[in-house]
Amino acid sequence: MHTVAVLALDQVIPFDLSTPIEVFTRTRLPDGRPGYQLRVCAERDEIDAGAFTLRAPWNLEGLKDADTIIVPGIADPTAPLPPAAFDALRTAAASGTRIASLCVGTFPLAATGLLDGLRVTTHWRAADLLAALYPNVNVDADVLYVDNGQFLTSAGAAAGMDLCLHMIRRDYGSAVAADAARLSVMPLEREGGQAQFIVHDHSLAQQGSELETLLVWLRENLARDLALADIAAQCGTSTRTLIRRFRNQTGTTPLQWLHRARIRQAQHLLETTEHSIERIGRQVGFGSPTTFRDRFKRTTGVSPQTYRRTFS
Repeated sequence: MHTVAVLALDQVIPFDLSTPIEVFTRTRLPDGRPGYQLRVCAERDEIDAGAFTLRAPWNLEGLKDADTIIVPGIADPTAPLPPAAFDALRTAAASGTRIASLCVGTFPLAATGLLDGLRVTTHWRAADLLAALYPNVNVDADVLYVDNGQFLTSAGAAAGMDLCLHMIRRDYGSAVAADAARLSVMPLEREGGQAQFIVHDHSLAQQGSELETLLVWLRENLARDLALADIAAQCGTSTRTLIRRFRNQTGTTPLQWLHRARIRQAQHLLETTEHSIERIGRQVGFGSPTTFRDRFKRTTGVSPQTYRRTFS
């Protein structure tokens, strides 16, 4: 039987801890046998889990012969990884054990150095921090999970269930995974990635600055066909100066910012109105419905229609 060990670090996030427990313990093979044996392992007798204290039945020795180790997220992802957990994860990796992280569990896993040079993901709100703390990992904040073979990482909350179901499919095939998905009331595969859930903050310019005034004007004129020269004229500067100021204060270009703002407004309209997709495209400044659909899907990972079904 495949053994899954869940590593409970101090400040473990209860949802992340319970996700693999629920998904894997409910998995049944075609003949009715359980597909997994599950262990919850911790370094100490008692672990702080926020709203409660956890007493894990296994210590770190339970990681040694596990087939898969799951690293759930912790409340403070920047907290140092305990040396004993560091050594246990490195030892398990050296023996070929599959190791997966859920949500910000990517941080303690990245702290071992095992993710260096690999493409990984985490909760989109923590992606920039992960990239800053661990520059040797390639952070992709747009996907629900990343499978590198031995090492797997997932985004936040429900994406941990997506990753668990993916591992079940790897281990036992689609039929067993589909049955586990039904028991979890989850689709076996969800469309798109994290991008559809990200709320982009467009208020990045310094308050009271000339650029802040320009951003307000841009939001009020999303429906207009605006070229870079039009934006520069509104700001009373050259296009070159405008681009430099934009990059310094927002980290992007004026047109990229405008596209993001248009898509965010389109998301709002899809969530709150029954306007046709063609009408919404026009309302946010796209002259062609095809162009709107293409840009929306490139930005969010899903079509406008799928987004509306999910969030309206």
